[in-house]
Amino acid sequence: MSSRFELGDLVISTAGRDEGKYYLVVKIVDEDYIQVSDGDKKRIENPKRKNIKHVRPAGYHFGEISIWLLEGKRVRNEDIKKAIKDYQKNEEAK
Repeated sequence: MSSRFELGDLVISTAGRDEGKYYLVVKIVDEDYIQVSDGDKKRIENPKRKNIKHVRPAGYHFGEISIWLLEGKRVRNEDIKKAIKDYQKNEEAK
């Protein structure tokens, strides 16, 4: 599998009803699809399947969450929501 995305990457949806929404990559399905979560509408228990053609990297990687996902540790929806919210707050401050 040679996907351009990694677990813990922040992505932005570029197509569909959720266009412009931030998600966190929680699973690499294959070279064309990933599963993403926002910790709110699309929770970690039921992530959204997205074609990689319909997302773009936001240019940020959540290292700690990535490690949790790789090690099979429990990632809470609150952790994902907080990570995305903190990123957006930092972007607005720039």
